Amino acid sequence: MDAKTQLRHTVAIVDDNVTNLKIARAMLSEHYNTYALPSAQVMFDLLQKVTPDLILLDIEMPEINGYEAISKLKTDARLCRIPVIFLTSRNDEGSELEGLSLGAIDYVTKPFSAALLLKRIKNHLLIVAQEKELEDYNKNLTAMVDQKTKKIADLQFGILNVIAELVEFRDKKTGGHIERTQLYLNLLVEQMLADGIYHDEVSSWDLTFLIPSAQLHDVGKIAISDAILNKPGKLTNEEFTIMKTHVDRGVEAIERIEKETQEHSFLGHAKCFAGYHHEKWDGSGYPHGLAGKDIPLQGRLMAVSDVYDALISARPYKDPMPLDMAKSIILEGEGKHFDPAVIDVFRRVADGFEKIAMDHRSQNDPFKWREQP
Repeated sequence: MDAKTQLRHTVAIVDDNVTNLKIARAMLSEHYNTYALPSAQVMFDLLQKVTPDLILLDIEMPEINGYEAISKLKTDARLCRIPVIFLTSRNDEGSELEGLSLGAIDYVTKPFSAALLLKRIKNHLLIVAQEKELEDYNKNLTAMVDQKTKKIADLQFGILNVIAELVEFRDKKTGGHIERTQLYLNLLVEQMLADGIYHDEVSSWDLTFLIPSAQLHDVGKIAISDAILNKPGKLTNEEFTIMKTHVDRGVEAIERIEKETQEHSFLGHAKCFAGYHHEKWDGSGYPHGLAGKDIPLQGRLMAVSDVYDALISARPYKDPMPLDMAKSIILEGEGKHFDPAVIDVFRRVADGFEKIAMDHRSQNDPFKWREQP
């Protein structure tokens, strides 16, 4: 087969009348690669090896008629998009309507002129080619959009990382805290999805944005002076009051970012993490004194992650707490500091928290985490 023949479209002609087959093939062979097939079953045998660009299908055939054949074609994912033109001696409106309703693209009555048949085949193949070109264009366009979206997401996450590193660089007491709290949070969310806890809300979250946005939960510490942030000792009541303002400062910072961008997917989560992770289930937290489910779920989850990591981390005024003691304190906070439903989840992943703590411990923290004093 020469190159010119390979470039031509392929048309299958299916008719139990040998004379009709010869006539149709003679009409088409000058323009298309053709297969003359005496029955629908022979056509299906051919379709195991060859996928024609168009099928001319007779209706009145023994064993498998044209309507049955096209119905079978349309149920096969590999074959259903091959365009089918019915060739038939029937000329009543009902037969034509039935053929079109089964998925045929055209209906040509016998006897037909060569010029008319060739023109209809040419037009339909042109439509198919244009549809394929449009489909390829849409696929390429979708790929370009996906690539652009990924670049934007990478930029957003890069900015998050830089801001988080700035916070951690200033707060010299909390090395590794931001990374670990993200890992704890991810563990809690995955278990909640598995258990169906707060399923409607959690399943609506895009974890691609949720987890990285947790990096900004302490972003407001940028506004706290070094004298308080890195004080080598316990804060006074007045200093602690100032420290607590990092929550509102964090929310304000994120809202300023929101004003400069139309992409709020991750910023909405970040604002919840920053604004509500110091609220307590019993209403004794800050800055708003919210209680129960009035506290956004992101804040209730971060509260567990944040407190656990604070307990096991070294501070200028305290040694890191052993992991089993930290676990006990978290469990004792059920219904007071923490959402009982979240604590139920924590019980099931507490070993995972411990593994994260051990695998990602700060180099400044001693190795006595596992030991109960």
